[in-house]
Amino acid sequence: MSYKWWQSAVIYQIYPRSFQDSSGNGIGDLQGIIERLDYLNDGTRDSLGFDAIWISPFFKSPMKDHGYDVSDYCDVDPLFGDLDTFDRLLAAAHQRGIKVIIDYVPNHSSDQHPWFIASRSSKDNPQRDWYIWRDPKADGSPPNNWGSFMGGPAWTLDEHTGQYYLHQFVPEQPELNWRNPAVKEALFDAIRFWLDRGVDGFRMDVIGLIIKDEMLRDNPVNPNVNLTELHPNDVMGRTQSLYNLDQDDVHPILKEMRQIFDRYDGDRVIIGELWGPLDRWARYYGENLDEIHMPFNFRLMDEPWETAAEARQKVNDLEAAIPAGGWPNYVLGNHDRIRLATRFGPRARAAIMMLLTLRGTPTFYYGDELGIKNVDIPPEKVQDPQAKGLGAGRSRDVARTPMQWDDTPHAGFSRVEPWLPVEDEYQVRNVTAQTADPSSQLNLVKQLLYLRRGSAALSIGEYESLSDDPHVFLFRRWHGEDEKIVALNFSGKRISVDLERPLTLLLSTAVDRTRQAVSGVFELRPYEGAVFGAADKESIE
Repeated sequence: MSYKWWQSAVIYQIYPRSFQDSSGNGIGDLQGIIERLDYLNDGTRDSLGFDAIWISPFFKSPMKDHGYDVSDYCDVDPLFGDLDTFDRLLAAAHQRGIKVIIDYVPNHSSDQHPWFIASRSSKDNPQRDWYIWRDPKADGSPPNNWGSFMGGPAWTLDEHTGQYYLHQFVPEQPELNWRNPAVKEALFDAIRFWLDRGVDGFRMDVIGLIIKDEMLRDNPVNPNVNLTELHPNDVMGRTQSLYNLDQDDVHPILKEMRQIFDRYDGDRVIIGELWGPLDRWARYYGENLDEIHMPFNFRLMDEPWETAAEARQKVNDLEAAIPAGGWPNYVLGNHDRIRLATRFGPRARAAIMMLLTLRGTPTFYYGDELGIKNVDIPPEKVQDPQAKGLGAGRSRDVARTPMQWDDTPHAGFSRVEPWLPVEDEYQVRNVTAQTADPSSQLNLVKQLLYLRRGSAALSIGEYESLSDDPHVFLFRRWHGEDEKIVALNFSGKRISVDLERPLTLLLSTAVDRTRQAVSGVFELRPYEGAVFGAADKESIE
């Protein structure tokens, strides 16, 4: 069986505003990414060795939602550089063997996009139907009860034309009408523009939202919601999302989209941001694996789990749900969720080892290799529209703070005060300090990635759970004669695991014992994870 590059790859997500500021305005940019590529992969063991980067949106935008409100799908916002800068970034990445995946925002544009400016100009404009417009109800209220992810209703009244337009995010993000063939073709043209330029794939934002119920019916009331605990502005939380997302009509469009990618060489990849029950989620692979290559799998990030038993169950459920020939993937952090280190605490290293050793493609969020934590953002510095609409508890700013490179002012991210504050402990939690510490989390990630690259079992091998222990997640990976055993202790106590035969300890999450012969029983320390290989045959040195 042949494998695509994205099946054995480990992807590193870069939030460009927060990775490296090269211009001195306090905001990261594309040139900053170029300057830091060697950190990600310079072809030696001194770098991390990531195979691909996914760059969050850098397109032209008024930045009402930090780039997810696109005003030109085929250009770079001056805040981040220009098309020439992007071309240099693409070339520099490819020179280092790094694939480049870019974000794609097909569900909505900016209200400053020329398409929407034309659409809202009059009911008779040829582009009126490029967006979703409806008359008010008889009492003047919105056309249905849908809510916005950012708080409030999902409809805004346009006083000029007397109709409401749909937006499930901020009002400045009107939703495109994918049922209009002209809209579909224009957005397909944007895909072709970047594929022609040489990008290796797309991460597609909220791809399951692009088709809505044709009749725009009211969503049913959520019977399980506790209104006393719900933010007063959380209109969406009061209903079940039955008609506003995951409609069956989306699948023919995704098949068409996939055909575009299949015409290009280089195994270009589609990664889709999707939620929902496993059976519905798995449909996005396509009946004949002809839709999305990898629907993003958030189940180990979105759903709470405290024990090995819970983690193991989520993995086994996913393995059972994926269609034959489909490829799994895992995510533990991104720009919309709390930081891995904050969520997992002392289990963070074991969680990282799990992420990088399970079957499938892992996506790693920038800064998680350092253990960067959530940063409390002072009210006057809050940027996230979701926090402004639904309160500080829904803030995404906490996980979007600047990368911590060294102990100089602003953590080496910028020469001036950055757009969001850096973590208080950045002077000890940064790349320079952790590079010098052999037992640091950064060095653990480096060694895990090196071990994974050298092991067919870990990069493309099969998966099998080996134990029902409620505290230890024990599993086997194998490909041909290569076999690895992974043991993850998610508890705060020492636990002995029976490996059933002599093995060699290759790596511990503490990064303090390797190349150690194990007779068959091994004692894991609290929250420790370990990778084992064949006795007396392997080493990561």
